[in-house]
Amino acid sequence: MGNFTEIIQAETPTLVDFFATWCGPCKAMQPVLDQLKNELGTQVRILKIDVDVNPSVAEKFKIKGVPTFILFKKGEIIWRQSGALTLQTLKEKILNS
Repeated sequence: MGNFTEIIQAETPTLVDFFATWCGPCKAMQPVLDQLKNELGTQVRILKIDVDVNPSVAEKFKIKGVPTFILFKKGEIIWRQSGALTLQTLKEKILNS
């Protein structure tokens, strides 16, 4: 988990996508996240965490449903929301962080 902690401590906003491979809305979010990365480039770091593979991280952040998105900046939670989201919503949250 040390690497995860280092990543979320960064100055660059880090969007963490807590997902599961069996989750339909999670799969639907992948093209949105790809487009987000293409549009924002180095302005954001996107980290995907499979809750089934990393239950301790999911538990630490009290993930109850997937997908759940948490935006970190300098180790602080700036924003958090569960459910499928639009590209515009994600962009606005990141750019205004």
